[in-house]
Amino acid sequence: MAQIIALQKTIEDQVQGLQKIQNEFKQSITAQNQLESQLNENKTVKEELDVLEEDAVVYKLVGPVLVKQDLSEAKETVDKRLKYIKSELERVEGTIKELEKKQESAREMLAKLQQENFQLQAKMKS
Repeated sequence: MAQIIALQKTIEDQVQGLQKIQNEFKQSITAQNQLESQLNENKTVKEELDVLEEDAVVYKLVGPVLVKQDLSEAKETVDKRLKYIKSELERVEGTIKELEKKQESAREMLAKLQQENFQLQAKMKS
């Protein structure tokens, strides 16, 4: 009987660990979606800036104020932003892959523990 109680406690701990991993996974997916949205938005801005002629007037929103900005400076800023977003996206995608592996491992362990619990209870009944 003590074995069953100890095994059930282990199963509960494993379930809690899996739930924690799933929450981290959801947060990472949300971050990935936000980064992809920012990436698309910045790609659009870059495309718009590339269409402009060199003498075009460009403004940057700083707080509640529009400030005149040099076109080359605006392009450089957007390029840096794109590079940063891409690197963050790669990092988040790596985290997602790692969490997928952890989830799979935790599910396998949980299934093994539940099977063990089932077999132990069957032995106790017979």
